[in-house]
Amino acid sequence: MAGIFVVFSLGGPALMYYVTPAEGEVFKKFNPELQARNLALKDERMKNYEAFLQELKELSKSDKNMWVAAKEKQKKMQEQFLENEAQEKALQQKMREEMKAEARGMRDQMRTEARGV
Repeated sequence: MAGIFVVFSLGGPALMYYVTPAEGEVFKKFNPELQARNLALKDERMKNYEAFLQELKELSKSDKNMWVAAKEKQKKMQEQFLENEAQEKALQQKMREEMKAEARGMRDQMRTEARGV
C-alpha cells in the first residue's frame, strides 16, 4: 500500500513535468501569422490585465465585500451610460429641430422670393 502511495505521489508530478510543454515550445509550433498577431496584441493584453488588476486593487480598498463593491461600480457605470445616452439623444433631437426650422425658413424665403418676382 505504501508503494502505491509513493508511486502516485512521486509519479504524478513527474508525469505532469514530462508531459507539459514549455511556453516557448508551444509558441514555436504556431503558424507564423499567429505568432505575429500574438506579438502585436501582447501589449494590448498586458494593458488590459494591468487595468484589471488596478480595478481589483481599488475595489479591495473598500470596506465592503469585493463583489458588492464591483456590483455598485457596475450599476454606477450603467447609470452614467444611460445618462450620457439620454443627453446624446436630446442633442440629436435638438439638432433635428434646428435643421427642420432652418429648412422651413429657407422654404418660406424661397416662396416669398418666387411671389415677389
